[in-house]
Amino acid sequence: MKKNAPTLITFALAQFSSVCLLAEEQVPFPYHLPKEKPDRKLSEAMERIYDNYPAPQPEDNELFSQFKYTELKGFDYHGGDGTVSRRDPSKIIFENGKYYVWYTKRDTKEPPVGMQRAAEATDEIPSADWDLSEIWYATSVDGFTWEEQGVAIKRPEKPLVGWRSVTTTDILKWQGKYYLYYQGFMEASGTRGDDCPVAVSYADSPEGPWTPANKVVIPNGPEGAWDQYSIHDPYPLVRDGKIWIYYKSDFGRDPHKVRMQGLAIAEDPLGPFTKHPLNPVITSGHETSLFPFKEGVAALVYKDGPEHNTIQYAEDGVNFSIASITELMPYAAAPYVADAFSDTKDGRGITWGLAHFINQGGKGEYHSILVRFDCDLSLDVNDPEMKEHRVNHRPDVYYRQGLSKKQRERIKAGKP
Repeated sequence: MKKNAPTLITFALAQFSSVCLLAEEQVPFPYHLPKEKPDRKLSEAMERIYDNYPAPQPEDNELFSQFKYTELKGFDYHGGDGTVSRRDPSKIIFENGKYYVWYTKRDTKEPPVGMQRAAEATDEIPSADWDLSEIWYATSVDGFTWEEQGVAIKRPEKPLVGWRSVTTTDILKWQGKYYLYYQGFMEASGTRGDDCPVAVSYADSPEGPWTPANKVVIPNGPEGAWDQYSIHDPYPLVRDGKIWIYYKSDFGRDPHKVRMQGLAIAEDPLGPFTKHPLNPVITSGHETSLFPFKEGVAALVYKDGPEHNTIQYAEDGVNFSIASITELMPYAAAPYVADAFSDTKDGRGITWGLAHFINQGGKGEYHSILVRFDCDLSLDVNDPEMKEHRVNHRPDVYYRQGLSKKQRERIKAGKP
């Protein structure tokens, strides 16, 4: 017995330790979700909500919000016949006691024929909703009722950048001057895809007049690069004493098209811009909107890609992570960003802006309309209604997402 005593004691101690460990692991997770990560073994899911998000509860997450929408007053759409479209608004700025916004406006004799029929487009008949467009602007004192002021950027003469269409603009204020960056098309969208570079015009006042630089300021990438064909949706912010322009590129071809976001940086608004070596910096999104938040940059990543319907954050403005997942995000969000050009390291966030609804009208006479959205992505606001976890849709919202004709035929034929 003495000979085996150490073995028996070791075995007993191991058993006792196992029982203690098991008892410790069986202590239930607390009923009240801790705001700080508890010091205990956690599942991967629980680890994630503490490590990956600003707060484990959505209502405590400063980068989580629902979105509310309001119809705007002051814009005429010709009864929805498809001949007038307003879309892709810019960031909103406040100058001279009123708000300013710039946007893509198409006012054509006929509605678009569609990108798949681009060969039928003419100098008067557009292929896409944004073809044969110019950049207009409007002002408002309350953000709900707007007064259209007129054209800001006209299409230049052929063959200058944008002679076919100028679209999807955004605003920069830099050292007392104003700069509008926009896509400049030299052919009807659909003839070779939706390909274009970025151009710029500048002015001493948000009222204009605007002087075109008549050059490409952010060129397409070299052959074989992810952004070789398109630089879309330029979105400028001021950071680290420089102009940072985020942009989207469509790479790959249908049905395998991929959309991601890149970044180009310059010390002068007219360039040269240097593309970031880590591009793409956001793996999803379409008309992605960004704003200073705390010491970093937040992004509304609403559509396309594996991380759509997320709000993301990068402390360095480059390496973005998902901060929240939400729903009913605004299409082409154009927030009012009071500190967009202040080079702040204490970004306060956003509470409202404009967006667009696409595919309005009927019988294929598609056009887009501008709308207002409100949210709580601000450090200075606490709106519990905006922090609710879910949106309840009426049944007709779901029925509109019905099966296609092809899907119904497949199901009726008994095919899997």
